[in-house]
Amino acid sequence: MYRAFEVTGQRQFKLVERRRREPQPGEARLRVQACGVCHTDVLAVEGLRADPSKPIVPGHEIAGVVEAVGPGITAWSVGDRVGVGFLNGHCGECEPCRRGDFVNCAIQDQTGTTCDGGYAEVTYARASGLVRLPDDNPAADLAPLLCAGLTAYRALLQAGEGALPGALMAIQGIGGVGHLGIQYAAKLGYQVAAIARGSEKASLAEQLGADYYIDSVATDPAAALQELGGAAAIVATASNGASMSPLIAGLAPRGKLIVVGAAAQPIQVQTGDVIFGARSLVGSLTGSSIENEDSLQLAQRRGIRSMNEVMAFSEAPKAYERMMSGKARFRVVLDIA
Repeated sequence: MYRAFEVTGQRQFKLVERRRREPQPGEARLRVQACGVCHTDVLAVEGLRADPSKPIVPGHEIAGVVEAVGPGITAWSVGDRVGVGFLNGHCGECEPCRRGDFVNCAIQDQTGTTCDGGYAEVTYARASGLVRLPDDNPAADLAPLLCAGLTAYRALLQAGEGALPGALMAIQGIGGVGHLGIQYAAKLGYQVAAIARGSEKASLAEQLGADYYIDSVATDPAAALQELGGAAAIVATASNGASMSPLIAGLAPRGKLIVVGAAAQPIQVQTGDVIFGARSLVGSLTGSSIENEDSLQLAQRRGIRSMNEVMAFSEAPKAYERMMSGKARFRVVLDIA
């Protein structure tokens, strides 16, 4: 037996006991050691799924150990340290997979949203979704990198396509994703401009590796970026469409506004800002399992660290509320080991 927090409806957490089952073909069973609490967990906890009445275990920043493997698995063994992110494993057979676009697999569960996640002592994942973890890093340190870290890393890979070495990259928002985005951008060798509201975050931005700090309250961020020569890309992490709307004018020619922060409000763009300079606005969801490993290796080599508040597994409902309050600095992680 193992314990898990199920949710039904809206914020209706229930601690239950479940019986372990044997993994299906191509699937592994994991003993969860830590699970990050991510804003995307709202899809499960706030009842935004297709069937909110069906119990689901939230959580998709999972670090743990392989406990059992199903038939047909050869790359993973019992005892391996592994992680699972938002994507629970691609099928390898649909058209996107056959074209190598594993992120957009048409038959892929979303961990903690369409299949059970990591607010539990045990979880399951396709072998194709497993991420090999470094041996010498605590699980609680690694868990947030499996989604927030990967999101920042993958967006910067997209930003860097066609960009010159040392180009100016801007990170909008210094929160759960943004504080990692600044670190990744700096360690990848870019000039980094951090954009946030108010002057109080300037010192933190510098500590994280930013070369410039732009207070979006005191100045027009687009104008400030143009004074620096224009950004090759802006990674927008803040969950506010209105705050993203003016940014595209701060891009250099052929620059990209890359949106990773999900917002309820629309982004409004002046057509002239897109046409003149051939600028673009694109989205970035997450990355594949092997890109997750690349992201973790870079973090380990270059000292990229998530700033976490660790809470006990028994406090999962409180941990979710803490994340939703916006007061956490910067990621909340459940210690389940």
